[in-house]
Amino acid sequence: ISLYNIVDQFFIGQTVGHLGNAATNVSFPITTLCLAVTLAFGIGGASGFNLNLAAGEKKKAMYFVGNSMTMLVIIGIVIAIIGEIFLSPILVLFGSPKNVLPYGIEYMRVILIGAPFVMMANGGAHLVRADGSPWYSMVVNLSGAIANVILDYFFVMKFGWGMTGAAVATVIGQVLN
Repeated sequence: ISLYNIVDQFFIGQTVGHLGNAATNVSFPITTLCLAVTLAFGIGGASGFNLNLAAGEKKKAMYFVGNSMTMLVIIGIVIAIIGEIFLSPILVLFGSPKNVLPYGIEYMRVILIGAPFVMMANGGAHLVRADGSPWYSMVVNLSGAIANVILDYFFVMKFGWGMTGAAVATVIGQVLN
């Protein structure tokens, strides 16, 4: 997820400028919250899956996968809704000055819409690794990161979509995870 932020920083810095870079930095705590929830349920679900699978409880192990994915989607939707409703005050709380706020709002609106899908995809990567497919998980993860770089280039540099383009590229790349 940090790689996505670095790539966004590069392309936004080249086109939007320092206010756009400041906006992604002010917005990053929301992304970090999503990452924390994703890690908690992704790794927690993977651990429960593995422990029950090793104990011969295959049916019980599958509940951990289902519950983990369900919680990721539900919490992602809750974060998206609360984030959309209170986006301006949240960004101000995180230190956004008035001249950065419109850029942060533009960027985070897209990120928040994608949050449930991104959280499910990233949490699912832990579950795929737990199922014995770490190579597959790594290839998919890398393909999402490469897609993000390519899409950032086109959406931000070529199409001139600015903050929205960077956010769309990030969501698409992370969903491909």
